[in-house]
Amino acid sequence: MQPQAFYQVVADDFAAVDGIIRKQLTSRVPLVEKIGDYITSAGGKRLRPLLVLLSGSALGHQGDQLRLLAAIIEFLHTSTLLHDDVVDMSGMRRGRSTANALWGNAPSVLVGDFLYARSFEMMVELGSMPVMQIISQATRVIAEGEVLQLSKVRDASTTEAIYMEVIRGKTAMLFEASTHSAATLAGASAEQREALRTFGDHLGIAFQLVDDLLDYQGDAETLGKNVGDDLAEGKPTLPLIYTMREGTPEQAELVRRAIQKGGIEDLESIRNAVEASGALTYTAQLARDYVERAIACLEVIPANPYRDALVELSRFAVARTH
Repeated sequence: MQPQAFYQVVADDFAAVDGIIRKQLTSRVPLVEKIGDYITSAGGKRLRPLLVLLSGSALGHQGDQLRLLAAIIEFLHTSTLLHDDVVDMSGMRRGRSTANALWGNAPSVLVGDFLYARSFEMMVELGSMPVMQIISQATRVIAEGEVLQLSKVRDASTTEAIYMEVIRGKTAMLFEASTHSAATLAGASAEQREALRTFGDHLGIAFQLVDDLLDYQGDAETLGKNVGDDLAEGKPTLPLIYTMREGTPEQAELVRRAIQKGGIEDLESIRNAVEASGALTYTAQLARDYVERAIACLEVIPANPYRDALVELSRFAVARTH
């Protein structure tokens, strides 16, 4: 299956979700529509709504409600992007200027709030209390994950366990909510709901591990963001944590200083240290392990093209270069 093939099995649904997103972006305030349209049309992989469509379809559930759920998840994700870019003071995402770089922080935060509010209006329209419970809880956990990450900026004593807690909250939680809510909407058995919830969690962790890996391996043009961004912000990600723990005293000290002061003056030296310490190999292997554990969760779902697409999507998540 080619990378785009896992989109093809739900191509019609995917196009319909796009239509829902555009329709729900309408506002009587022109700037809301302008910023909302700008960020939702930025492309991106739209993996989270894709996970909703594939998970629901794999369990034999398709239709308007599943499409609406996919749009809700994308609105939530987009609102977190708007807020994150303000928090991180990012100027580039998906290869172009961020909304805050173009319109400023205040409009970006407020339009992020609009998208949050709209997603909850859409949830009311969906009319499923179990789904609302999953998504509202996920929204809280994501916010907690972001605050935890913020509290660890420039903290070189951050452990791998704390790092895992951060990425489980800020990234994996929305993957988990995507698959878990789709299984719940589909009326799946308790075993299948739990399997898909765990699948989403493991896949989300793997996805973030690869993201953090690409911060030291990728190039800005392919990634659509600035290489070394995490280092510039003083974020202690796993490649850095591993280097401080397992590298030579010189490598550990270099990384420790870089985290504490932020900035990318020593980016090349850091990249060399991270590679020489084995941190990139360790992080990549951990991502592969999580993906294999994710795929194993799918065994409780009947064999069908949608389940196959979930497996291929999982493998793509760790093989990607952006």
